[in-house]
Amino acid sequence: MPDRDPEAFRALLKPAAVRERAQEMLELGLAGQLLHFSVHPDRLETCADYVLETIRANYPTLDIPFHARWRHFTVDGEDRWQKLDREANFANHAARGRAAYDLAVVSVLLDAGAGPDWRYRDAATGREIGRSEGLALASLDMFAAGLFSSDPADPLRADAAGLKRLDAAALAHGFQAGPGNPLLALEGRAALLNRLGEELERQGLSRPGALFDRFAKAADTGTLRAPHMLGEVLGTFGGIWPSRLTVAGVALGDTWRHPLIAPGKPTEGVVPFHKLSQWLTYSLIEPLEWAGIAVVDIDEMTGLPEYRNGGLFLDSGVIALKHEADRTKAHEVSSPLVVEWRALTVALLDEVAALIRQRLGRSREELPLAKVLEGGTWAAGRRIAREKRVDGGPPLTIVSDGTVF
Repeated sequence: MPDRDPEAFRALLKPAAVRERAQEMLELGLAGQLLHFSVHPDRLETCADYVLETIRANYPTLDIPFHARWRHFTVDGEDRWQKLDREANFANHAARGRAAYDLAVVSVLLDAGAGPDWRYRDAATGREIGRSEGLALASLDMFAAGLFSSDPADPLRADAAGLKRLDAAALAHGFQAGPGNPLLALEGRAALLNRLGEELERQGLSRPGALFDRFAKAADTGTLRAPHMLGEVLGTFGGIWPSRLTVAGVALGDTWRHPLIAPGKPTEGVVPFHKLSQWLTYSLIEPLEWAGIAVVDIDEMTGLPEYRNGGLFLDSGVIALKHEADRTKAHEVSSPLVVEWRALTVALLDEVAALIRQRLGRSREELPLAKVLEGGTWAAGRRIAREKRVDGGPPLTIVSDGTVF
């Protein structure tokens, strides 16, 4: 590798670098030069039609919210976060914002794939809910019960002390997980929250909600840039991720290697994604808006390279495996195959978003990528998975520690 310039590697922590490397991967795919995937742009129009059909079914008035954790707290039309917010009667915007940030951070970090068999029984409705919605509701109920707080008198918070002492058994109880209701990566989820507590303490922060105050202070002009928020999220939580690349003293988070990318550059062979950090950033925007702070440049963020968005392109034939045997193997997150799949997903989400806006006659400001994801590609990925496979699972099997997918 050429000389390791820390500034060159720090640049990989920006969404522009995620987009640039993803575009480079797409260009290699269009040229037929990738190791594991071929790209079929002639299928993109049909894929966009499928996404648009999904958007119209989910949001007939096209009043689409952001793709954020807040969407998953609604059960049978009732927004459980709003209910908790009303009952809590927070003293002011700042108190509400801190609690919302505590919940969003913990809930997003707990959102790795649950597996096809796990369900959470909702006490209010008796419904059994799986996957992201079930994980979200379970995390909200645990938050409301004070599981993440070290202060019994102040349950609606997640603080460093409470997170550090959390163990897998307490988390299993909260998720109703056990031999008859298996949840993937339970130990990994607990360890991640433990590291979150340790990292907060190391940085002199009592709770994730301290970020709300930091953002509110930075928005003294009344606005805040989304890429700035991502930088703060990466800087604050970057130390919690296990076994990630650190090069030239820079911890790179959700960043992986691929032999064909950026030859001859200081950051040769390195592909950033920051998927969970970007989704978390999307989820941290709304509490600021509730407090009257405008967040701008949201569309500089990228699409999220996870198995619903990635599955959409594989299941719709926009991309295809070069070796069919790869469909039946389990793939490590760090493998070139998964890095290709994720990078192609980021680039193709931009392409689909442009087609959707064209079809609807909307600008990027009117229909930012965060709304296309929600409307949208994520829901379409889940829908096509159910059409293709009985369990509705992803088209590829990924070996993950619970901190990427």
